[in-house]
Amino acid sequence: MRNRSVRKFVRSIRQRVHLAEERGAVLLPETPVERRRKNTRASAIEMQESRSLVRKAEKAIAQGKTEEAERAFIQALTVTPDAYSVQAQLAKFYLQTGREQKAEALYRDLIVSHDDTSYHANLGLAFYRQGKYLDACKSYQHALNKDPTNPERSAALGRACMAACRYEEAAQILEKTCARLSRDTELLNLLAECYLQIHAYDLAQNAYQRINKLEPYNEEVKAKMKQLASA
Repeated sequence: MRNRSVRKFVRSIRQRVHLAEERGAVLLPETPVERRRKNTRASAIEMQESRSLVRKAEKAIAQGKTEEAERAFIQALTVTPDAYSVQAQLAKFYLQTGREQKAEALYRDLIVSHDDTSYHANLGLAFYRQGKYLDACKSYQHALNKDPTNPERSAALGRACMAACRYEEAAQILEKTCARLSRDTELLNLLAECYLQIHAYDLAQNAYQRINKLEPYNEEVKAKMKQLASA
């Protein structure tokens, strides 16, 4: 039955071809497409030129010549458009020079093909500086998922959640982070503020007490502890 169906299918194709020829249709012969071979010598020359331009950009950065550095990075990408490491350097350069929108665009493109932890973290920072706190939370969460033992990743996520007014989530993240970075009074202050926002006053008092042990002469912390004790 299967062979009969195949023969029937082949006959139907032949009939359609014959009818097409009778109507004057011209059947074009198939032309195999040859894959263009990459010239290894030309590729090596391009890589060498790209590296030279990157070194030029790095030298310009050291000299404070930001426009010259940007031009050199862009020229390097023009020579080797698939060099993702050059794109990452340019993205980081934009982030360091306060051009977060350009950094965001490059990091968005980078993470599509290269799921690197630092790219997610830097994209989160680009979002955070632009006030896109929910987007920052997502990017920082991706970075933390890929590097869960790094307390700096969780600290960044905690700050972003707090900025996005997700205080309960921020408190949970910061509490775990402070357990690892127990002497970071800045994080403890943020943790205390989160607890105040969700009306967890006992936990806020505890956070201030931990700060007080590290900074016994911090009068502002003492005042907050006194205020909470009398509340």
